[in-house]
Amino acid sequence: MTLMKLPKADIAARPGLRSDVTPKSLTRWNPDVRSAADDTDATISVLDVIGEDYWGEGVTVKRIMAALRAIGDRDVTVNINSPGGNFFEGLAIYNALRDHPAKVTVNVLGVAASAASVIAMAGDEIFIARAGFLMIHNTWVIAAGDRHALTEVAEWLKPFDDVSADIYAARTGIDAKVIGDMLDRETWIAGSAAVAQGFADGLLAADEIDAGGDTQQRGDTRAEKKFDVMAHKAGVTRSEARELLAALKGGKPGAAPHGKPGAADTEEIRNLLSSLKSI
Repeated sequence: MTLMKLPKADIAARPGLRSDVTPKSLTRWNPDVRSAADDTDATISVLDVIGEDYWGEGVTVKRIMAALRAIGDRDVTVNINSPGGNFFEGLAIYNALRDHPAKVTVNVLGVAASAASVIAMAGDEIFIARAGFLMIHNTWVIAAGDRHALTEVAEWLKPFDDVSADIYAARTGIDAKVIGDMLDRETWIAGSAAVAQGFADGLLAADEIDAGGDTQQRGDTRAEKKFDVMAHKAGVTRSEARELLAALKGGKPGAAPHGKPGAADTEEIRNLLSSLKSI
């Protein structure tokens, strides 16, 4: 077996900057999509936002490294369905998988967007659902400051875009300048196109993917997960988000489902929804 020779990503996160999931990626992500097969002890699941939030959730390099240590020098399968998130954490996870001494097989079950698409490139073999998507774009961060500070940030980010282009180019054989153009315009690549362009090696069979429970349950799970992420981006604590979500559903935690939100709750919900729309 010949393992792919992929470039190592240099990582130097800058204090005061936050790399986060983009609104479009979050909209296209269905958190319910996962592998239909039971996970083995040599399977790693990347089924959440990349990077830890202050609720202690998300996919981190610390978690991936612990899983790789437990797997040892065996082949590993990585199942991905993620809207992306912290790009620098994604590069660190890519490096960890790249350095694994045995074969790495990546299955893109749903979406592998932004940082998650970089992680996917660490696979010696990459398979993607026919209805799945890869999304690649320039490094996306949240920053604040005057024009001089923002110009400095923009210049500092360029090498990371170059690293991304090198990784995608090494995996696909597409010229790095062409990849750079794809990053500039934020490119969504569907399953068959990903195979045709070299971002993946083949398509997953339909019976290899599980979309979760019944339609209503899937919709509720998806809405709640996205609400949690958006509420976090808006600066709302998890407990506050849970209470507001219960009020939106027409009840309070521990209360009867038919309960109605009060006037103060309604105003708070309106304020939160207004802030979420602006994200």
